[in-house]
Amino acid sequence: MTNATKVMGFLLLGFSEIRELQLVHAVLFLLVYLVALIGNLLIIAVTALDRCLHTPMYFFLKHLSFFDFCLISVTVPKSIVNSLTDHREICFGGCVAQVFLVILFIASELSILTAMSYDRYAAICRPLHYGAIMDRGACGKLAAASWLSGGLFGAMYSAGTFTLSFCESNLIQQFFCDVPSLLKMSCSETHVVIDVSVAIGIGFGFISFVSIVVSYVRIFSAVLRFPSTESRAKAFSTCLPHLAVVTVFLSTGAFAYLKPMSDSPSTLDLLVSVFYSVVPPSLNPLIYSLRNRDMQAALGRLLGVRRWF
Repeated sequence: MTNATKVMGFLLLGFSEIRELQLVHAVLFLLVYLVALIGNLLIIAVTALDRCLHTPMYFFLKHLSFFDFCLISVTVPKSIVNSLTDHREICFGGCVAQVFLVILFIASELSILTAMSYDRYAAICRPLHYGAIMDRGACGKLAAASWLSGGLFGAMYSAGTFTLSFCESNLIQQFFCDVPSLLKMSCSETHVVIDVSVAIGIGFGFISFVSIVVSYVRIFSAVLRFPSTESRAKAFSTCLPHLAVVTVFLSTGAFAYLKPMSDSPSTLDLLVSVFYSVVPPSLNPLIYSLRNRDMQAALGRLLGVRRWF
């Protein structure tokens, strides 16, 4: 295998060589996937069917849930099947598709999270102008921008990665095809396209994180002026988990792409990848939506019960 065009396939790294632990991994990933699947699909269904939730906040939540559902579906089912069958092969085209789709949905999710923070800032800090700021046209443009940015990053990263030459081992030191693991296998002396793509991605992530933090700082400043202690507690209990998930999402992703490459796989690399590709899609439905009273009431109406929780 001296050139990427001649590579017929790759081998993905398992979480363990012990058969019993492989089965444990498959069961755990299956449970996590089912939780993410049910939670995100419920949110998509409720926000689409319930007219009371046809507002900008729930419009963005619907897109976030769709991105979460797609992101976890790209990597986890394949890993489960690999653990159950003890076959770790992935074809060259499948690897290209994984890189493209993972980057697409990660970048799109980051964009929609930034839009959501701006929406909350407009709702809390500029309530009198909220309807004009977050009208249907603005929401549609922000959603379209999230899809466009995801597609551009996906195309850049996949093109930059798979124009490289690969040599020696075809074992990817990860449970899915990701850019850092593929770069370790490359024997190309220059990585100009992928280096530029990573630099742009880091800049995009930094700008998004700063925008989210600034929005929440302004939100917290406004919340502290609320006369009701209960209102302040409710706002903080909603915003702080949002900020915590975004921080974990961005910090683990940045760590995976910026840390020095090692020649041997490590448990830390696997855990970091889980924290930015598996954990957020599983937790976001609970943190962003299912704790919300309006969402609980809408779920109750959809499921035909009077009270949810």
